[in-house]
Amino acid sequence: MKRKRRKIKWKNVILLLFLLVFTTIFIISLVNIIKWLVDNKNSDKVIEEIYETTDINEVNDNENTEIITQEDVDEKNPYWDYIKMNLIDVDFSSLKKENPSTVGWIQVNGTNINYPFVQAEDNSFYLNHSFNKSKNEAGWVFMDYRNNNKDFDKNTIIYAHGRLNKIMFGSLRNILTTSWVNNTDNFIVKLSTEYENTLWQIFSIYKIPTTSDYIKVNFTSDKVFEEFGQMLINRSQYNFNTNINSNDKILTLSTCYDNDNKVVLHAKLIKRKKK
Repeated sequence: MKRKRRKIKWKNVILLLFLLVFTTIFIISLVNIIKWLVDNKNSDKVIEEIYETTDINEVNDNENTEIITQEDVDEKNPYWDYIKMNLIDVDFSSLKKENPSTVGWIQVNGTNINYPFVQAEDNSFYLNHSFNKSKNEAGWVFMDYRNNNKDFDKNTIIYAHGRLNKIMFGSLRNILTTSWVNNTDNFIVKLSTEYENTLWQIFSIYKIPTTSDYIKVNFTSDKVFEEFGQMLINRSQYNFNTNINSNDKILTLSTCYDNDNKVVLHAKLIKRKKK
């Protein structure tokens, strides 16, 4: 009888421990889900306020518009259509009042990406702070702290979280779909800063295990830069029939696909207009 009672007691203890572990996991998961929903709601509110107070206009070309000459571009390449597209011009007055760290605005065709982007003294602050600098795990869209926000470096990098509800860079994963690739109107990124408005032609898209080899800012020579550009082209899951030479400037967008992989887009500057 004593042995049976001991066995029963041990079974009860094990069952109790199991229930405690299960309950703890459930509570932690529930708290995280609630926090995720709250962060999304707060981000949606910030985004809505930005759209209500910011003027974004398409602008025609004029004598200040510069078309970046391309080498060996086939007459069937959509580049010739892209350079006819209007640029966007953003009034940054209200954005700068809300956040003086605002440095530009980005639009990516075929995605929900249509936001102002900021720049901090490091690449960690806006991983868990919103545009208004409030604590928020959804973060915000930000330029690499190493980049020059008054002019574009050889590789200008913009980051954001890949949120499942498609805010921030959550919809950047659209670039990996057949429907996105089949529409050549999607192969364009538009930027506006306080200093100029620019148009970028996409030349590489891919998913890759987390690495830092594509987020270089400085290059020791033109040859090193061209090799870097060729690496990005070779990595692309779609052939855009676009080359990179030493005179080009690259725009890189990077976000998480999951815990182990990144979604990356690269585009090159094809048109600019100083303000």
